[in-house]
Formats: sequence, structure tokens, C-alpha cells
Amino acid sequence: MAKTDLPIIEQRRIEANIIKPIYEEMKTELGEEVAKRVLGNAVVKAAIEAGKAYAAERKDGKTDLKAFHSLLPQWTHGGALEIEMVEESDEALSYNVVRCRYAEMYREMGLAEIGHLLSCGRDGTFCKGFNPEIGFERTQTIMQGASHCDFRYTLPDKSAE
Repeated sequence: MAKTDLPIIEQRRIEANIIKPIYEEMKTELGEEVAKRVLGNAVVKAAIEAGKAYAAERKDGKTDLKAFHSLLPQWTHGGALEIEMVEESDEALSYNVVRCRYAEMYREMGLAEIGHLLSCGRDGTFCKGFNPEIGFERTQTIMQGASHCDFRYTLPDKSAE
């Protein structure tokens, strides 16, 4: 996966403009359920590969939560996400997204029905590509109508073993 200097939100806008007519055609040919499943699966696979690419680019070779957290500014650039930090340690990275301009952008583009597939679906799988031991839990998203997104990443403490 080629890395670019474009902010992630701009990358997602470009991708969405390309995906929108393809998704509409898939809905016509395959039905909405299959079109969403195919799109979701493709985005998940792309996210895993992107996570692997980001990990491979690290000069220090570290893929712990601190290294993972250092990537966050790429997603928040220009206020794309407004975040309230809950916990930041070697074993846990927890925050709430209280404003998501990705969700706003997809709604404006007429893609609210698949915005969660285009962006939210990447969150738990990107980290698996970056480091398969990172755990991820989220119970709600702004994209799907909640007041905030609750991101909870964990990494087991290997020193205790």
C-alpha cells in the first residue's frame, strides 16, 4: 500500500468518490446486502495491509501501543477527529471521539449508509495489521448515531510472562 502525505480524511474523500459509483452498481447487480458485504470485506483487507505497511516503515521496529498512538495525528489532522483521552499507558490506549468529520463528510456525500464500512470498519483491523497482539473494542460510533465513539485498544504486558 503506497503511503501518501495527504491527510487521511482527504484520502478517504478521494476513495469514497471512486467507491460510490462502484457501490451503486454493485447494489443494482448484486443487491444491497451482498454489495455491503463485498465492500466491507475489501476495506477490512485493505486496512490490515495498511497496518502492516505502517509497521514495516517504522525505523525503530516498535509496534507497541506508544508507536501505534504516534500514528493518531494522521487521522486527527486538521480537526478531522476531536478526541477526549481516557487512558494512555503501555497496556491501554482509550479515548472517545466526540466529533467525527469523517461521518460528516460521508453524510454530505450521500454515503451515510456505508460510511461505517469505509472508515469505522478499518479501526479494529488496521491495528491487527500493525501488531496482531493489539486488542480493540468499540461499542458505539457517531457514524451509526451514537453521541461519541469509544475506542479501547489494549496490549498484553509481555514483561509479566
